[in-house]
Amino acid sequence: MLTVHHVNAFLVIAVCLCAGVTGLIVRRGRGAGRATTHLLALAQTLVVAQVLFGLLLLADHRRAADKLHYAYGTFTLLCVFAPWMYAPKEPRRRLLYFSIAMLLAAALGVRAYMTAT
Repeated sequence: MLTVHHVNAFLVIAVCLCAGVTGLIVRRGRGAGRATTHLLALAQTLVVAQVLFGLLLLADHRRAADKLHYAYGTFTLLCVFAPWMYAPKEPRRRLLYFSIAMLLAAALGVRAYMTAT
């Protein structure tokens, strides 16, 4: 399970970064299409899966070396859910909120990974 958690960490960082950048790029043009919305949904799903893998590791009494790891994981999860509550209804501004949240989630994912070992 630890290997799955590590592999998914790289996926979370890469997909969140890709989703954030893609969202910012398409926001300037035609707006979010199906590919962009699916990429944003994939990033959110990977973050939730990462937290669940972490909880399974905790249930198996495997702890991170630094307690700050859990804070970064929690902040990443909250960052992914925040746009659902606070983003405006206007599509372009909503996409901006989600894109920035994904970029922040990628940065928090990097910090979480750095505190894991």
